[in-house]
Amino acid sequence: MRSGPGAQVGRGDIAIAGIPWDAHSSFLRGAAAGPAHIRDALLSPSTNLAAEGGADLALDPRIVDAGDLEVPGDDSGLETVRAIERGMTTLLAAGASVVALGGDHAVSYPVVRAHAALHGPLSIVHLDAHPDLYDHFEGDRFSHACPFARILEDGLARHLIQVGVRTMNAPQRAQAERFGVEVIPMREWGADLVLAFDGPVYLSLDLDVLDPAFAPGVSHHEPGGCSTRDVIRVVQSLRGRLVGADIVELNPLRDIQGVTARVAAKFLKEIVARLLE
Repeated sequence: MRSGPGAQVGRGDIAIAGIPWDAHSSFLRGAAAGPAHIRDALLSPSTNLAAEGGADLALDPRIVDAGDLEVPGDDSGLETVRAIERGMTTLLAAGASVVALGGDHAVSYPVVRAHAALHGPLSIVHLDAHPDLYDHFEGDRFSHACPFARILEDGLARHLIQVGVRTMNAPQRAQAERFGVEVIPMREWGADLVLAFDGPVYLSLDLDVLDPAFAPGVSHHEPGGCSTRDVIRVVQSLRGRLVGADIVELNPLRDIQGVTARVAAKFLKEIVARLLE
């Protein structure tokens, strides 16, 4: 893995890019510090950089830590959305695949915009306790509770499947029906779940899809979630051409001994391994 100010991103690389932005979190701030804590966990001397299938991130020169994108953090959200999209577009135009580290889930909208501009409408796998489909939340259209409404309005998804949801209320159910979203609620998630797609696939992984026992370091604790192994199984078994991903909503202020950061780093290794295939 290459990193540092001089690390250049090129064709065939897998770029890891942090997006330290949480200005539109609705309950607690803190997720902006997520990228740094995921990196610390990834590089901890207590473990190594090998994924379960054998790929070793430490030895593969195609993997690049591209650092953090610059985000202006404007109050409206629009300028930051545009800045994130520009940063992602630069990495994708260089020929790299990108795993974005949030930040809260608001970052997914501009990241998906950049991917869809390159690949066309995407099949999106969204792992989350929440649908994030509100048209607006408390008057904020860029809230982390709204990114998939914006993604669907812009025609960026040919198919959106949401897995692990356990907070679907009437307004979001109406949005799901309006846009034809496929929802696999947590109560229906079985160990035999395999997701298969034609065309480009994007994975958006909100850490609160996990039960709080596995991921205490998130702003919204939603009991009754999945295990770390459940998510790894989805990543490893996913059938289709994965072109990009994000891992969001790590809030280090709520983490316990870095447990959630370690989980995020584990997911990062497995997602990067898939992108190398």
